[in-house]
Amino acid sequence: MNALAQFVAIGAISLTAAGATYLIKGPPQRAFVCDPTSLKPGEICLAQAPTGIAILWVDGRSRAQWQKDGLHGSVLWNLDPTEDMQAFETGVAMRVLETPRVIVYCSDENCGLSHEIAKRIIALDLGAEVSVLKGGWRALNEAGRTPKSNILSQGEF
Repeated sequence: MNALAQFVAIGAISLTAAGATYLIKGPPQRAFVCDPTSLKPGEICLAQAPTGIAILWVDGRSRAQWQKDGLHGSVLWNLDPTEDMQAFETGVAMRVLETPRVIVYCSDENCGLSHEIAKRIIALDLGAEVSVLKGGWRALNEAGRTPKSNILSQGEF
């Protein structure tokens, strides 16, 4: 059997196996699911976020992303070297004095920036309770908590 025939045979077998898996198991799950048992120290699932109290949401994404679809009432603090870190610290410090519960989020569950930002907020030593949102903006969006998800849920484009 020549190389082309072998390639075609392997491709046919692979496609058949993939198709059978899709038919048996269904399409892949793309929604974010937060498992509280898999959380790192300082992380919380959105379902664990306290209700009935004021929370300061800190967006660790880029300024453009935050301006486009950041959580209403959130403040920006990212690690972009072109940004003014002192302005971030001052702005967050003033808000923490008013709202001592802080949750930091970035783009998704693989974003490590939110942990670094949380460390910096804790280092301000303002007595705030600081957590990182597992799943970040993606979890907020899928839960319908972002401006973008609110528009889409209303049927507007």
